[in-house]
Amino acid sequence: MSVPKHVAIILDGNGRWARAKGLPRSAGHVQGARTVEDICEIAWNMGIEYLTVYAFSTENWSRPQDEVDTLMNLLRSYMKNCLKRAQKNNMCVRVLGDKSRLDTDIREKIADLEEATRDNTGLHFQIAINYGGRDELVRAVRRLAQDVADGRLAPEALNEQRLADALDTAGLPDPDLLIRTSGEQRISNYMLWQLAYTELYFTEVPWPDFNKKELEKAVEAYQKRDRRYGLV
Repeated sequence: MSVPKHVAIILDGNGRWARAKGLPRSAGHVQGARTVEDICEIAWNMGIEYLTVYAFSTENWSRPQDEVDTLMNLLRSYMKNCLKRAQKNNMCVRVLGDKSRLDTDIREKIADLEEATRDNTGLHFQIAINYGGRDELVRAVRRLAQDVADGRLAPEALNEQRLADALDTAGLPDPDLLIRTSGEQRISNYMLWQLAYTELYFTEVPWPDFNKKELEKAVEAYQKRDRRYGLV
């Protein structure tokens, strides 16, 4: 049976996982980062070629400042570790989202990571940071509008492919399967364009507890569905 080529995941439940164990929220984020590392390897071994995770949304800036600071410091550490892991496992890593709000050192780490792994041929791993689906669409439309204003693009040449090529995910296949952990059943402004025909899977398991067995369950549910496009 078919394995989804591209799996997108909303990493939800780090804070609730920590609270249930009497730990600070930061402990949940640390464990969540470790789970991301494990799932990357598991996904590739299962035959999944593209994995995209929602790590930090444009709305997450509204969280308490100490939690935002913790997440940014964790991101700094993760970028460093991710480079080593990507080179070891031949992963091609790409960061989606508006990087302009991130601190300079984080943007530099992202650029180094993307450049160093650009030609790797293993898992294509995308991390959505300061990402929102609506924000992505607005940024794409602004770029296209500027191209039209500058005479580089005729209005009648605008079509779905042109817009797709202006998105953060340009060149990537749309997700076949979206997984959201920790019980919520919404897509929360994630990949609004790309999820048009994606199968959705929701699980009560919080992200830090998500493992090989849980990923296999999600893929098995996907395999049982009759994939059709459009209305029937």
